Amino acid sequence: MSAGTSRLFGLDTLVRLSRERERAVGRRAVSEQPVARLAVPAGMGQPLGCDAVAMPAEFGPRLLDRLPRVGCVYEDGPRWWWIVPADSDVALEWPPSAFYSPGALVPDTVREPVLVHHPEGPVPYTPPIPLYLALCRMSGAVPAWAGAVRA
Repeated sequence: MSAGTSRLFGLDTLVRLSRERERAVGRRAVSEQPVARLAVPAGMGQPLGCDAVAMPAEFGPRLLDRLPRVGCVYEDGPRWWWIVPADSDVALEWPPSAFYSPGALVPDTVREPVLVHHPEGPVPYTPPIPLYLALCRMSGAVPAWAGAVRA
């Protein structure tokens, strides 16, 4: 590419580059804290990568009952962690009661997370949209797209 030539990137490329930069910066900051990575059970595929969504433990059992499909779910005492496909936070503003963790990293854990739900299928994922909507409803948050439209 010669000097003065611009290069166009698609949205997928820009999101991927942004994620790689965030993860690189996050690795430096996280390396100072004890961190656990949620381990997907042996034999399960991870074709979409893994991120995790944490929420207060009090929501966990109620969410298990409300969701049509649930993947791997872990708990570390104060929080329950739900495995979701990587980049499940793109275009979603998770409610304040949730913590989104790229790479399924569990920072500042009180104890090692334990698996409390193992799905019957071959993949560890909870579909992120139903999880997001159920969590919004349970926490009283309004989904970002449901807010007022400004002209």
